[in-house]
Amino acid sequence: MNELVNKWYRNHALIYKLLLLLGTTFFIVYLFPKTGKFRYSFEKGKPWQSETLYSPFDFAIKKSNEQINQEVELVTDKSEVYFDINSDIKRNITDSYLPKFNSVFKDSVSGFEDRVLLYSTGQNALKDLYKYGILNSVYNYEDSKDVILVENNQEIDKIQFGDLIEQNQIRPYLEKLLEQNKLEKYKDDFVSMFFNLIETNVSFNKSLTDSALEEALANVSPTRGIVSEGTLIISKGQVVEDNQFNVLNSLKSEYESQVWSSKSYNWVIVAYTLLVALALLMLLLFLRKYRASVFANNTKVTFIFFNILVMILLTTLVINYNSQYLYVVPLCILPLVLKAFFDARLGLFAHVLTVLLLGFIVPNSYEYMFLQIIAGIVTILTVSELYKRANLFISVGQITLIYIIAYFAFFVIHEGQIFTIKWSTFGLFVLGGLATLFVQPLIYIYEKLFGLVSDVSLLELSDTNTALLKELSNKAPGTFHHSLNVANLAEASANEIGANAMLARVGALYHDIGKMKNPTFFTENQSTGINPHDELSATESASVIINHVLDGIEIAKKNNLPDRVIDFIRTHHGTSTVYYFYMKGKASNEDAKEEDFKYLGPKPFSKETAILMMCDSVEAASKSLKSPTNTKINEFVENIISKQVESGQFLNADITFKDIEAIKKVLKLKLANIYHLRIEYPE
Repeated sequence: MNELVNKWYRNHALIYKLLLLLGTTFFIVYLFPKTGKFRYSFEKGKPWQSETLYSPFDFAIKKSNEQINQEVELVTDKSEVYFDINSDIKRNITDSYLPKFNSVFKDSVSGFEDRVLLYSTGQNALKDLYKYGILNSVYNYEDSKDVILVENNQEIDKIQFGDLIEQNQIRPYLEKLLEQNKLEKYKDDFVSMFFNLIETNVSFNKSLTDSALEEALANVSPTRGIVSEGTLIISKGQVVEDNQFNVLNSLKSEYESQVWSSKSYNWVIVAYTLLVALALLMLLLFLRKYRASVFANNTKVTFIFFNILVMILLTTLVINYNSQYLYVVPLCILPLVLKAFFDARLGLFAHVLTVLLLGFIVPNSYEYMFLQIIAGIVTILTVSELYKRANLFISVGQITLIYIIAYFAFFVIHEGQIFTIKWSTFGLFVLGGLATLFVQPLIYIYEKLFGLVSDVSLLELSDTNTALLKELSNKAPGTFHHSLNVANLAEASANEIGANAMLARVGALYHDIGKMKNPTFFTENQSTGINPHDELSATESASVIINHVLDGIEIAKKNNLPDRVIDFIRTHHGTSTVYYFYMKGKASNEDAKEEDFKYLGPKPFSKETAILMMCDSVEAASKSLKSPTNTKINEFVENIISKQVESGQFLNADITFKDIEAIKKVLKLKLANIYHLRIEYPE
């Protein structure tokens, strides 16, 4: 049992990665559609490249969306509308007409003949107005639209909408009627009487109209004809024309939407799981072979898998909502984020794998994968310094332009012309480009969640106005000046060999912050000429010097410096010996042990930390140079770095002899410039 527990403990990191692989795989497969994929690819107007295709089963030929929309529009236009009519209103108004007429047109007001004619004109007007009815509102229907009149839920008449009277038609009708009968002088009283008399008696019945429309739309068939099993669909080499294109699309849709048996469903799940697991396994193998430091860190591996999962989840949600917005998903954020925290090669590799996985679920998968992979490559090539805002905006513009150019080319290939291109799609690319700008706040969030460090944070830490560096300049000004010099040397050296120059500079700025605890014990801060080491033994002095590394780590952690920066504090002396005090101790005590005068390490384990060790030693020792010349400087640099190489300080660092020689060259040149003597000016 103990052996099993020990084995588990020794391999817990590998077991975690295996569980992470399985968990991510199952979640991605859960997001994927659970149907088969149509095995053939085809384009309208292009030859059929696969073998001759026969129908594998009976299926219906589906109408295009345009055809269905046309039929729906036609049915909607022809569908009858229902109006409620109230016959009681007509009877009541007819009965009240005579009293109303008598009260308005008395014998003293009009002559007998005019009065008779007015009365009959009013009666005729009422008959015409209420022949079918007066609408209670304005409705936007054609005059030829069929209308069903309903009273008490019973159909009583079928007319056209133009037969009904709208309220704004009443006044012109009455005025025209009076004019025909030469009764214009009574117009005001007559019209006023009618408007006080008549009421609307026809109103729209929405429920019956909607029910009739739904019933009519339900009869619109989404298909047109049946293709029987074994029927020839298309021969090899035949051009895919409109008819074949519609049939092939119908077969593809039927194939991917058919109901699967439990046995087939399980096989589809297994197949998806194998493919997704294979892709993610390739990522782990890449990390293990080419990014061992990342592979060894479970947090970083989790971070990479998490970002891939987020991109797949976002894309799946957009496709389920509306696949037209597919290119709004800022997939190029993935390589940007991974490049910011790791490197370009890892970012591109993860991006390509993610695009391959998304190819299972997106429409027009080849076009999508081509566009996204090209965009990912452009992202990696163009975004060199993410902490510079202008660079990010320029790169986003370039990415958007690449999307537009590639989409335009694909559209011309598919359609053979540009007149029907959907310009709104270009707007989606612009939105996707703007969404990519969210990478800046996203990097900040990731830094807090996963404890990672990007170039953006390094830029902030490189500011000498930060509280910690200000404190260093106040308490230990000599050390602060030394750190600035080392930072300049380290940055130049890192640029020379292709290392992370910003990281090397920041590490150099903070590598000696531990000297703030006892600043006067270090010669660069002894401005008074008093040396506290004169009162200490060699062992005690060495202990104070060695402890500045431990003090620096403690101060860095209290000030929440990233681990990548603390690594520089921890390793900048490696396991070297405090040689001056060791020789001093040896002189007073022959039994003095060298181990008591050694730094605790560890040794540098990256190019950047190795660069700092070289630059720190050379810059500190250069203060002892008297009458420096080019020859002295060259020998001086060679001696210091050669001793570090011989003592094995760079065995754990990923640095070559070629890199070391390049760094020596930079240091010699920089020191020669620093110690260059000016000509003496006459007074």
